[in-house]
Amino acid sequence: MKGTEKIIAHIMADGDAETKRIIDEASKKAEEIRAESFKAALSEYEKLMQAGNAECEDILSGSRRIAEMEAKKSVLSVKQEMVAAAFDAARSEIVNMPRDKYTQFLARMAADASSTGEEEIILNEADKKELGKAVCKAANEMLQAKGMPGRLTLSEDTADISGGVIVRFGGIETNCSIDALIRQCRSGLSTEVAAALFE
Repeated sequence: MKGTEKIIAHIMADGDAETKRIIDEASKKAEEIRAESFKAALSEYEKLMQAGNAECEDILSGSRRIAEMEAKKSVLSVKQEMVAAAFDAARSEIVNMPRDKYTQFLARMAADASSTGEEEIILNEADKKELGKAVCKAANEMLQAKGMPGRLTLSEDTADISGGVIVRFGGIETNCSIDALIRQCRSGLSTEVAAALFE
């Protein structure tokens, strides 16, 4: 082998070795970069998953809170309806009590609301026709028993009420209708009625 061939062969051998070394280094570097990239991607994936899970938990928790509030509102609404129904039933029971007891009830309200013993009693149209004179008579007797003048009169007017009486003296009216009495009692009794209904 001539000198030049030896040199060329040596250069080529060195070149092959250098090439192999460069390729090995590049492969090693690429593997390191791939491993680091995979690790970074995995870390980012875990962060995104945690953030996603946390967001899902927040959404579920919020939805759960909203559902619980809606359920409480629905239950409260049903309870309020049942309390209202209880007061409606009480109104109906008073208005439909036996006529002699209802007459005494109306007379007692008229006598209790009277301050002079000379007022007018106003009833609804049905009660006026059926019970008006008896109510007026019984109320006057109650007033006289208390030492007051018993000169209540039955008004020509009628009231748009479900039951009860309105006592009028001049331009002043005392509303003793069943609806007015229930309204007065309702605020104070609603809690007790609810407790009795939902024990």
